[in-house]
Amino acid sequence: MQFRDLHRQYEAMRVEMDEALLGAARSGAYILGSQVAELEQQLADYVGVKHCITCANGTDALRMALMALGIGPGDAVFVPDFTFFATAEAVAMVGAKPIFVDVDENTFNIDDVDLCNKIRDNQNEELALRAVIAVDLFGRPADYDRLQKVCEMYGLLLVEDGAQGFGGSINGRKACSFGDISTTSFFPAKPLGCYGDGGALFTDNDEWAALLRSLRVHGKGTDKYDNVRLGLNSRLDTLQAAVLQVKMKHFDEELKAVNHVAKRYTELLSGKVTTPVVPQGYTSSWAQYTIQADNRDEIQSRLKAAGIPSMVYYPRTMSQQTAFAELEQTPCLVAERLAHTVLSLPMHPYLTDEEIEKVASLI
Repeated sequence: MQFRDLHRQYEAMRVEMDEALLGAARSGAYILGSQVAELEQQLADYVGVKHCITCANGTDALRMALMALGIGPGDAVFVPDFTFFATAEAVAMVGAKPIFVDVDENTFNIDDVDLCNKIRDNQNEELALRAVIAVDLFGRPADYDRLQKVCEMYGLLLVEDGAQGFGGSINGRKACSFGDISTTSFFPAKPLGCYGDGGALFTDNDEWAALLRSLRVHGKGTDKYDNVRLGLNSRLDTLQAAVLQVKMKHFDEELKAVNHVAKRYTELLSGKVTTPVVPQGYTSSWAQYTIQADNRDEIQSRLKAAGIPSMVYYPRTMSQQTAFAELEQTPCLVAERLAHTVLSLPMHPYLTDEEIEKVASLI
């Protein structure tokens, strides 16, 4: 059994995928070929925003978002303490300071109450409080209604880190449409993944969109060899765009399938372990199906003995990372507890009911 079975996915799309890859190879336009612009329009239409700007990976997308918003040295950005390292890394890479905020124990996403506390605690600092990065962890969008109100109250920008959330929604509104600028990742194991690295940014702001298109190509201006600002070398290549175009055709079908897998897991595991919470009106894209259990290590060992893979996302919080050891901040107790209790189970659109029942029976 695979944790996320990309082999089964390829076999299901093999004819279309091979044709798309060969077409990209024959085109000779391997960087920013026509497939890239076509994909950007498809993604923007799907999410429901004016602009999609693709780039080399999800980490670059976060970094470019912060650069476009003018965030840098002397600024502070609030990030959840329980997420992948890239969220806070991008803040530090532009010279700003990440301030870690606790998360909700049921949704794993940033806690708006603790966010307000951390904002008030840091208002007297020399740093300028500039933005909040909310993560759609494990596929479920953060509570953007509350977060937007907090950001408006304190004059903060809102960045949506939808690296795991593409395909999720709140009352029909798609993930990657909630922030001033939103980002996602196309890492192969993500809900929408390519065959290498890839990422994208989304915004309705024309000025930021133009700036992002410049930033991804060394800060170029209207002339290719007139670089008007410092940027990155961060372009989605044509082959990856071709892969994503094929996968987009099947994405809604896969989204329906992973929600069936999650529903079946929850039916079988409720009352045995703490299962994920998806409130009314929310849809998750199920980047991970993550349970909580005090005997997490025992469960993982039992699954491993039966040949079933599982993963701990994440065994350390952001504030516990060695890279941030010098940042003295208030502990995030929920995040620290989750690091010792969470366990992610096999999750992908091609899991069979028999496989789901096998995993659940062992737990």
